[in-house]
Amino acid sequence: MAPDASVALAVRQKVQQFLNSARTGNLDLLKNVAAQLDDGKGLEKTVADIKDANKRGALHFAAREGQTEVCKFLVEDLKLDVDTKDEDGDTPLLHAARQGHAVTAKFLIEHGADPSIPSDLGATALHHSAGIGNIELTTYLLSKGVEVDSESDAGTPLIWAAGHAQPDALKVLLEHHANPNAETEDNITPVLSAVAAGSLACIESLVQAGADVNVVAGGATPLHIAADNGSPEILNCLLKVGADPNVADEDGQKPIQVAAARGNRAAVEILFPLTAKVQTIPEWTVDGIIGYMQSETNKQLEEMRNLREVSAIEAAAIPRNVPPEVSPEAKARAAEAKSRGDDAFRRKDYCMAVDAYTQHEE
Repeated sequence: MAPDASVALAVRQKVQQFLNSARTGNLDLLKNVAAQLDDGKGLEKTVADIKDANKRGALHFAAREGQTEVCKFLVEDLKLDVDTKDEDGDTPLLHAARQGHAVTAKFLIEHGADPSIPSDLGATALHHSAGIGNIELTTYLLSKGVEVDSESDAGTPLIWAAGHAQPDALKVLLEHHANPNAETEDNITPVLSAVAAGSLACIESLVQAGADVNVVAGGATPLHIAADNGSPEILNCLLKVGADPNVADEDGQKPIQVAAARGNRAAVEILFPLTAKVQTIPEWTVDGIIGYMQSETNKQLEEMRNLREVSAIEAAAIPRNVPPEVSPEAKARAAEAKSRGDDAFRRKDYCMAVDAYTQHEE
């Protein structure tokens, strides 16, 4: 190995060792390796410049793992920028909040971190704390004046809490006047997310706060999603508070047809006495509806399989000599989730669609 290459390899190994020490909380090793890497520009500048391929430095890694003592050294002694962003626009605070490290998050805020700074996808620390159900951090962030209805590509913190079945966090947000009918760009609301997540507790709290149970997203209502899920408790809850069993989706299907297509007999039995007869279904009985819809679903699946085979043949004939433009990683994840959501709605896989639309950054 050439001398220059050998030196470069040694430096890379030291950089990895340095970042690992931040991640594991080995403060003595971190200080020692940082001193070795300092080429004369000073420890503060040396440490600030050390980043991985995703532009994450020691403070990002320490915050993500809840290594508060390392964060203290980096912020108090070396005066690192507490709001420095990585490739995805995530600050150390966002990393700490995503993992539920309340002590570390509080330390960062108390030392100047701005809790309102979002990632490139618009998510703030409040979105993450609500999504994982961290009540301590959620309450603390709200006490610092963070906007309770701050928007992200996947909706408000309330939508994150509902979509991840976090009823306690959801209650805290509602107590701070979160909008129970907030919508994403795809018209997903907290109640739609809660139904898709199968959280009866979240649904009940949202309904009590004034959530619209007949809201429509992608042609589907909460009752369509509940019928897809097949939860009797959720179906009964929605019907009790005024959900309309006769609203049709974009393909003209009522919730009972969605339930029947999924083979959710219990849901069909609940909806049957409340649903007006669908004229295209020849035998208007529970068994007749299920049999008809199952047959129609099988026909559609066969058509889709045939279409995919044709598309694959056509795609194979397209020249691949021009590489596609590559989007930033974070935007690509959002676009991919949006695409999966669109596809799922077309397949009437409503629960998967809502889940895709409301996906948060991992």
